[in-house]
Amino acid sequence: MGPVTQPQRPVFVGRRRELEELRADIDRTGLDTLAGRKSPRSRVLLIAGRPGSGRTALAEELARRLAGDYPDGVLRARLTGADGEPVPTERTARALLTAVGAPVPAGAEEDELTEALRTALNGRKALLLLDDAAGAEQVDPLLPDASDCLVVAVSRGPLTGVPDVRPCTLGGLEKAAAIELLERYAGPTRITCDPVAASAVVEECGGQPAALVLIGGWLAADSKVSVADVATRLRELPPAEGYDSAGRTVARAFWLAHEALPPPAARMLRLLALAPAGPADAHTTSALAGCSVAAAQTALEDFAARGMLRPEPAVGHVPAQYWVPGCLAPMLRSLLETQERPAEVELARARMLERTVRQLHSCRATTETCDPLTRKRLAELPRPLRFPSPRAAEEWLRGRLPALLAAARLAVEDGRLDTLARRLVSALTRALTAHLGAEEAGPELYGLHQLVLDVAQRCEMPLEKAAALLNLGDLDARAGRTRTALGRYREALDAARDASDPYAISRSLESIAAAQQELGDWQRAADWYRRALELRLTRGELADEARLYGRLGAVHTYAGQWGEALRDWRAAAAAHRRLRDLPGHARALTEVARVQEYAGRPQDALRTCREAVECARQAGDVRLQAAVRLRLADTLERLGDPAAAGAHREEAGRLLAAGAVPEAGGGAISAAGSPPARPAGAAGPTADPAVDPVADPAVKPTADPAVGPTVNRAAPAARCEPPSTEGYLRNQ
Repeated sequence: MGPVTQPQRPVFVGRRRELEELRADIDRTGLDTLAGRKSPRSRVLLIAGRPGSGRTALAEELARRLAGDYPDGVLRARLTGADGEPVPTERTARALLTAVGAPVPAGAEEDELTEALRTALNGRKALLLLDDAAGAEQVDPLLPDASDCLVVAVSRGPLTGVPDVRPCTLGGLEKAAAIELLERYAGPTRITCDPVAASAVVEECGGQPAALVLIGGWLAADSKVSVADVATRLRELPPAEGYDSAGRTVARAFWLAHEALPPPAARMLRLLALAPAGPADAHTTSALAGCSVAAAQTALEDFAARGMLRPEPAVGHVPAQYWVPGCLAPMLRSLLETQERPAEVELARARMLERTVRQLHSCRATTETCDPLTRKRLAELPRPLRFPSPRAAEEWLRGRLPALLAAARLAVEDGRLDTLARRLVSALTRALTAHLGAEEAGPELYGLHQLVLDVAQRCEMPLEKAAALLNLGDLDARAGRTRTALGRYREALDAARDASDPYAISRSLESIAAAQQELGDWQRAADWYRRALELRLTRGELADEARLYGRLGAVHTYAGQWGEALRDWRAAAAAHRRLRDLPGHARALTEVARVQEYAGRPQDALRTCREAVECARQAGDVRLQAAVRLRLADTLERLGDPAAAGAHREEAGRLLAAGAVPEAGGGAISAAGSPPARPAGAAGPTADPAVDPVADPAVKPTADPAVGPTVNRAAPAARCEPPSTEGYLRNQ
């Protein structure tokens, strides 16, 4: 393809009357005002027109001119996907909440999200641009209650159901504006030299901006074609079937422009119909076409200059992205189906997903550069796949997140969870957790795990179903939906038993117990922990035994069952001693002393505390020694020995000053500190690690051959670990 000069800024011509009508409509007295009522919602401006009529360009120009009147910014959302299907309102509301910087609850339903959006916009003065709405049911839930906001909606026709809206209906451009648009792309000389032929082209295109842009781009790319030749070709083409009058003119112009492309370029353009979520960058195009990144970037720029793609400039470390205009997307999909072999399409899709996986691995690896093996792997990657810094990787991840999530949906859309789909879900999950954290990435992780669950249920894969349910339950528990989490954990237990997977069974049992503990049902929590312990005992997993004895001791402590609590904590201490885990042994002894004090045995508590001090000293953990000495000081003070208590506090302060900064509550024993004495049956936080004597309560990680790195498998309510699907997605 020859070089084509792309316009420096988006081209917008004409539409002066429409802009004046839309601006006047903002100040128009509404029906509520006429009736003496305050308007309950923001004003809605509707731009109605067929794809290719320039409706989006008009909306963007209006937003640009009004931006100064809305200091809280312009929020944009496209309500129709690249596949032509309406975007779920839930997904749109999440994106808008993220844009305004409001918290997005993981797993929230559509009503909760739209209510959160209205709350977030209350008191703001913002402009919402809702492009390509399929109907009123997409627009109405997103309308802000704040009357200071303005909504500009773009649709094919009237939005029946949204009150007090006057559509601004678009047709073709006026002749002068149409010739100016053609001149902007084709160049002024050729249009000026043959004004009659230019008028004929405008007439054949019906004044439709999309058709004129395509013709102008074609003329600019091929200097041998005259304006008169184009007019003749347009007249000779048969009418395009399956389109209305406006669509037919755009279809004829696109056929001519596509036919003029060299075969490799035409194939590359058709393959862009596979780009997930619409936007494609040079990496995506390179993988689809099987060419270099530089060649792909050159082709994308040429397509944009020809009017076949809409460019979006690079922002920071997010590369330039290119959108297929909505009026051309159905034509590209049709050409892809008719001119490309299914095997070639499948191969191109696989290349694109594989490239995405490698980019995600590189993105996550930037957070682990302290590991020599990770640095070596990064150095072995091709230079275009490397990120210069963790910040650059995070910017790329945030900027490409909609396309990455769409790629994950694409990977499993055929109902299979094969190796490539597993790797993609795994890589995206890990990259999100590494850069955004489990809390911020919760909504995206929830969607990924729900995606895996849907596929696992359709294909009857019990192990993957158990994994997805456990991960979803963890996110529900973190969001405070404990009863919902409990239901998911029970379903996960059934699926794990169907799969006969001992780890998944144990994980489900512990999760059910933790949820019951969170609900304050100590008896049921102890029963489920005991079942998990029995399974670990049969497998001889000593570290897990120690952890579960600690969980049982915690539950019995909360329930005020001192005898059972002492028995469990002592068993935990014995297990740590057999493991030669001195810090864990010291923590367990500290909890034994706590329970002895609750039970009214202060002398026994004193002896046990002294034993814990010695164990912590042997472990060499300064913060742990300080925390145990503070516990001992509290016991001595209650026994009436303030001098000894003061000495131990002084020693604890010296240790902390020499070692680490103390946390609230003498938190060397746990990050959350020690729970205060409380009456039997008083509720306490189940996620309090003070009652868990193990420094790291996670089960030993297991390597997963399908995804590579190890996976943390901790019980969710006992420790907030980032949920992960990949630990269970094994390559059978």
